[in-house]
Amino acid sequence: MPLPTVTKRRRLIKRFRNRGWEGPIDGPDHPFMKKGKLKVKIPNPHGSDEIHVSLLKKILKQAGMTESEYMSAIR
Repeated sequence: MPLPTVTKRRRLIKRFRNRGWEGPIDGPDHPFMKKGKLKVKIPNPHGSDEIHVSLLKKILKQAGMTESEYMSAIR
């Protein structure tokens, strides 16, 4: 299943939590999600609260998560 072109911030957080991540935790400039020693910055909530697919791919790469793992993380 391919990634959507745009996703909501709350959906990103829910999928990360379903994969065992904690957060969002307030950071000095951006909130972040944490799993063990890994930390991944996520966007601040702004206006439309949407995350474009290019940014989502960067976040997933930092998290070491594949697109299919991300897409299957909804219960």
